[in-house]
Amino acid sequence: GAAATVEEVPIADLVAASRSTLHGGMAPPWLKAGWFHAWRLLGAHVEPSARPEVEALVARLEAGGQGAVERMNLERRLVGHLVAGCRRLVAGFTLRREVVNDDYSAGVENVAADSLLGLNGPIFLRTVKLKDFPWNGWLTVGVPDPPRAAWNPVAGFSDTTGRLLWAALADPALFPAPGGGWVENRVRLATPEVETGSLAVPPEAVAPEPGTGRLVPVGEGRAAGARLTYRVLTSAYHDGTRMTAADALYALAFGLRWGANGPDRDPAVARVTERWRQWLVALRVLRVDTDVLRFGEVTMTYEVPVIEVYLARALPDPYALAAIAPPWTPVPWPLLALLEEAVRRGIGAFSAEEARRRGVPWLDVVRDGRQREQLERLLGELERRAFVPPALAGLVTAEAARARWARLAQFAAERGHLLVTSGPYLLHAWSPRGAVLRVFRDFSYPLGVGSFDRYPLPLRGFVAEVAVRPDRLEVRAEAQRVERFGRERRLVTESVGSPAAQKDRGARAVCHWVAVGPDGHVVAAATTEPTERGVFEVPREGLPRGGTVVLAVVVNDHRVNVQTRSVPVP
Repeated sequence: GAAATVEEVPIADLVAASRSTLHGGMAPPWLKAGWFHAWRLLGAHVEPSARPEVEALVARLEAGGQGAVERMNLERRLVGHLVAGCRRLVAGFTLRREVVNDDYSAGVENVAADSLLGLNGPIFLRTVKLKDFPWNGWLTVGVPDPPRAAWNPVAGFSDTTGRLLWAALADPALFPAPGGGWVENRVRLATPEVETGSLAVPPEAVAPEPGTGRLVPVGEGRAAGARLTYRVLTSAYHDGTRMTAADALYALAFGLRWGANGPDRDPAVARVTERWRQWLVALRVLRVDTDVLRFGEVTMTYEVPVIEVYLARALPDPYALAAIAPPWTPVPWPLLALLEEAVRRGIGAFSAEEARRRGVPWLDVVRDGRQREQLERLLGELERRAFVPPALAGLVTAEAARARWARLAQFAAERGHLLVTSGPYLLHAWSPRGAVLRVFRDFSYPLGVGSFDRYPLPLRGFVAEVAVRPDRLEVRAEAQRVERFGRERRLVTESVGSPAAQKDRGARAVCHWVAVGPDGHVVAAATTEPTERGVFEVPREGLPRGGTVVLAVVVNDHRVNVQTRSVPVP
């Protein structure tokens, strides 16, 4: 008779292979998209006759360049193929539960969890607060598995323990929001509207040279499909040096050297940088702004490089597009250059698979004493030479390079490791059973306490009433907001148009709508803000007669378990 196997697939494991350590934690812009999860779960089991079309659909989605409507139809076609047949069926799902102590005074509050990763993600460590001793207490976090992966900032930290540590030690440019979308972290889009089309690239803009990473002018006649302008939130590194535009540029050069085909190629780096190597056309440092913040008698000054990035293609979501190739790394360029030279000389390899292939150790800048001694000797050599990587020739002087190398060497001597980042925590001590981190308290750090406080209490929106007018649909909605009473909080559901809801700037409600024709194809889609009366309006022009409009009200971009409502179009 027929036999079946029941298999449980943790969602975190399903997407783990698509995440990386590089530059703070890179991930594909569709990491939380349903079509991507369906492809990862069911792609290897589609019917042979459907495989060519399925692979072609995935390739088109990953290539980008579509508008929102075309992209939705591609996603629907792909998922339709993936769930057809009976080779592998999704029987259901279970909920993962994670435990926190919320007792006073030993417990925590303000806990945000990721919809896929739970507490083992960037948002937890950027929101959780101790109920007592908020500035000088200890947060104890346990994980189910002992550390096994090497600790290096390029292709290490790949196990459960490593992912948690790296989420604390390093800052990504953007990271996936707990409930969908993307969160700007250490870069900001200067304008959320991304310029798209056939865009002329300024000839003085530079691009990394494949195989070497050298930044060379693109010259005349280059065109791009999208342009983004980033404001890069710099700060001090743990070794006391200041982040500069050169650090941000070196991140992109690094990917072109170690990801492109050539003698230095590492397959792990190649996988995670494939998209940006295909999409990146050029970049240009426009200027360095100076932001000044005053708190009473304290004045803090921040240098903010403004960098243009030109891409070959576009995506409908500007923040997902911004995650493709942001000019950012939480690791100073001297540390990256040191590790590159170490790999070139055979001291180790960035990734586990490349280490096995070459027969060398997996590079560990903390726990492998022999490798650490080799790295420190190499560091002394590069300091004496005032070494400047070819990619930064003309951007970093020998004097500046020697100063950066000296500070890295001083950090290694004082701390006993080389793991310098610009993240909110620094590595203080470690053992086979765990690690101790300390908060990196430096006034240059640009993200203060409370920067992500909109995430611990995910808010929901609800479609209350839809009125069909001759020229539009009027959608009246309700949304949750938070009321605070000292240490207590409660969720209140009110009309989006109520005075209290409009006054509450902490909860932003928008209406997403999709129009589906009688044949099942998406014909229109958009997002609309509420009018002054608190009503969302969907224009009837272009809506298919006999079709359906699907509505969803989303608060603060939280898209998990969203309530939808379907309205027939007469």
